[in-house]
Amino acid sequence: MKDKKLLARIDQYIHEHVDESIGDLARLCAVPSISAQGSGIQEGAELVAHMLEQKGFEAQIMPSDGNPVVFGQAEGRSEKTLLFYLHYDVQPPEPLELWESPPFELTRRDDKLYARGSVDDKGHIVARLAALAAVRHAMGELPCRVKFVVEGEEELGSPSMDAFVEQNQELLASDGCIWEFGGVNQYGQPSQALGMRGICYVELSVRTADRDAHSGLAGTIFPNAAWRLIWALNTLKDRDERVLIPGFYDDVRPVGEVDLEYLSRLPDTSDHRKEMYGLAGFLNDLSGGLEFERTAVFEPSCTICGLESGYQGPGSKTVLPAEARAKVDFRLVPDQAPDDIVKKLRAHLDAQGFGDIHVELNGGTRPARTRPDHPMVALADRAAKAVYGQESLIRPMIGGSGPNYPFIHTLGLPVITAGVGYPGNGAHAPNEHVRLDDFIQGIRHTAYIAAAFAENSD
Repeated sequence: MKDKKLLARIDQYIHEHVDESIGDLARLCAVPSISAQGSGIQEGAELVAHMLEQKGFEAQIMPSDGNPVVFGQAEGRSEKTLLFYLHYDVQPPEPLELWESPPFELTRRDDKLYARGSVDDKGHIVARLAALAAVRHAMGELPCRVKFVVEGEEELGSPSMDAFVEQNQELLASDGCIWEFGGVNQYGQPSQALGMRGICYVELSVRTADRDAHSGLAGTIFPNAAWRLIWALNTLKDRDERVLIPGFYDDVRPVGEVDLEYLSRLPDTSDHRKEMYGLAGFLNDLSGGLEFERTAVFEPSCTICGLESGYQGPGSKTVLPAEARAKVDFRLVPDQAPDDIVKKLRAHLDAQGFGDIHVELNGGTRPARTRPDHPMVALADRAAKAVYGQESLIRPMIGGSGPNYPFIHTLGLPVITAGVGYPGNGAHAPNEHVRLDDFIQGIRHTAYIAAAFAENSD
C-alpha cells in the first residue's frame, strides 16, 4: 500500500458517505429474502440488481436451477478482473420473541446495527459497493474490471451454484475472487480464510405405519419409527467421534506441514469458545493448541442437526410414532466428495439392516482452498495491515462450508476474504448485528484490495 494520498482520498470518501451506506443497508435488510421459506427472493434479487445499477454497474437477473442469480459488471482501467461472490438470501428470523428490535428493520443501538442480514450477507454486499464507489471516486475510474455474482441459495447450501458456474464460465472468467465474508477475530485481529470444508447434508426418514398408534396397545407389538431411526443413527458414529461408515476416511488428504505451521500461529480461542457457548469442555478432552485447531477444521464430522418424531407439545400424549426424521450433516475435508459419502452412507445402512431408512440429499459442496503462497493472499494481507495496523491471521481452512469449489477449481481463481464480521455478531441467530467500526474497516479493506488488485495479482 504505497500510494498514501490515494488511500487518504478513499478513506475520506468512505467516511463522508457512511450515512449513505447505512441507508443502503437498511433498504436491503428490509427485504425478508428468506430462501428456506421461499419468501422475498425475487424482490431481493431485483433490489440487488437495482443497487448495482445505481453504483454504475450493468446488472442482470439470471436464472439458475433454483433461485435467480444477480450478475453485475463494470469496466475499469485494466483488463484484469476482480470477482465478488455474495448472497442476498438470509436465514429465517425465528425465534422472533428473542429479537430486541424488528428483524427486518435496521436498528442502531450504540455502535451496532441490528437486523437479519446485517452481517450475513447484506452487510457485505453494501460494503463491497461502498468500497468500489470510494475507489472509483478516488481514482476517477475503477482500476480493473469488476464482476459480481450474488446468489439466493447460500443459506440452503448453494445447490445450484456448481451448475451455474459450469454453465457460465466465460461470463464469470476473472483473475481473483473476494468471498462473501471476512472480518476480525475476538481480539480485533484481521483473519484470512483460505478454504472451507465441504458439506453433505442429508435427511434420514423412516415410516413404520400409516398413522400413529396408542402406545399402550401397540408398544410391544408395533414397530416404532423413532426407535428405528435412533438405532440407525447409532451405527453412524462411536463415542470417540469416529465415523463408522466403511470407506468414509478413504479420501481424506493428510494435513500438510505448511498447514500445521499456520495453525500453530493462531491464538488460543478455546476459553473464548467455552464462555461464548457455555461449554464445560470439548469432545475427547481437547484443549487449546495445535491439535484443537487441526481437529476443528481438518477432521471430517458427522452431526445430528435435528430430530423429529411423535408428540412434541406440552404435557403427555401416549403415542407410538409412525414416522421419524433426522437431519444430518457431514463436514468434509480434502479430498472427500458429497456424492461419494451419500453412496457409502446408503451402502452402510443397507449392510446394517436399515434398508427401510430413506436417505435424501438436501445439499452438498466439496471442500476447496487457495494456496497460501498465492500473490493475492499477500495483497490482502498488505491491505489488512494498512487498515488494521497488523498482519492477518492466516487460516488454511475454516470449519464452515460454502460453494467455493467451482470458483477455485472450475474457474481457477484464488479466493480471499475481507469483510465486516466478528465472532459475536449473531449471524443466523436473533439480534444479528454489525458493529459500525467493523463495517467501516471492512469497506476500507475491500477498497484497498481493489485499488491495488490490477498491479499485484498474478
